[in-house]
Amino acid sequence: MQILQTILFGYLKKVHIPSVRWTDIVEILIIAFLVYHIMLWVKNTRAWSLLRGFVVIIVFIFFAAVFNMTTILWIVQNVMSIAVIAIVVILQPELRNAMEELGRKNLIASLFRIDSRTPDGLYSDHTIAEIVRACTDMAKVKTGALIVIERKTPLNEYEKTGIDIDAVVSSQLLVNIFQKNTPLHDGAVLIRRDRVVSATCYLPLSDNKLDKNLGTRHRAGVGISEVTDSLTIIVSEETGQISAAYRGTLDRNLDASMLRAKLVELQNKQAADDRRGIIPPWRGRKNEQ
Repeated sequence: MQILQTILFGYLKKVHIPSVRWTDIVEILIIAFLVYHIMLWVKNTRAWSLLRGFVVIIVFIFFAAVFNMTTILWIVQNVMSIAVIAIVVILQPELRNAMEELGRKNLIASLFRIDSRTPDGLYSDHTIAEIVRACTDMAKVKTGALIVIERKTPLNEYEKTGIDIDAVVSSQLLVNIFQKNTPLHDGAVLIRRDRVVSATCYLPLSDNKLDKNLGTRHRAGVGISEVTDSLTIIVSEETGQISAAYRGTLDRNLDASMLRAKLVELQNKQAADDRRGIIPPWRGRKNEQ
C-alpha cells in the first residue's frame, strides 16, 4: 500500500496543474458560446451540406496519404490555397445573413432589458384594425396583397424601389392599392408606424424550400422576413388565404382574430402599468422577438 502511495505522490509531483483564474473561466465560456452558435449556424444553412462534403474530401485525402498517392497529394497541396476563397464565395449569402443577424442583436439591451417601447407601440391599435379589415376584405374576393410592416430594422433600401405614398394607413387605401389592373397593385406595400410610406416595392426572394403551391408573393414575403425583423402579411390571389411571415417562418391560413393576435404580439406596445425605463430581464421577452 505504501508503495502505491509513493508511486502516486511521485506521479502527482511531476504533473503540472496550472492555476485557474476567473478570466480563464470567462474565456472558456466565451469560446463555448461562439462554438455553439457557429455549429447552430452551420446546421441551419447550406454550410451543413458543405461540411459533410468537406468531411468526405478529408477522408479521401487521408487514404491518399496512407497509400502514398503522390499525384493526388500534389493536386491537394496546390488547390488548398484557393479552397478558403472558394468556401467564402459559396457561403457569401449565409455569411452576410449571419453578420446582419449579429448586428441586429443588442447585447447591452439583452442584459439590462432597456425598455424602448412607447405607449402606442410600433403602430397603433387603429392601424391594426385597418390592416386586419383590409386583409379580410381582400381575402374574400381573392385579391392578392403583400404588406410589409417595418419594426426595428430600417427598410429604406426597399422603400427606394417603390413609389412614395406617405399616407395614413386605412383599409380603403390598402384595398385600392392592391386592386387588379391598377398601377400600384404589383409589388409590396411598406408600412412604417401608422403610415403607408411606399408601394410597388421589390423584395428579396427566399432561397429556402417552400411549398410548391406557394408563388412569388409568398417567397418574397418570407425573403424579406429572413433579412429583417419586419412582419409581412400575404393574401393569396389563388386561394384567398392570409399568411404572415416573421423571422423566416411562414404562418398560413390565418383568420381575422389570428392575424390581429399576430399584429398585437409584435406591436411592442408599452403597458399602462409599465412605464419604467429598465425592466427585469425575465419580462418583455415576448415583445422583443
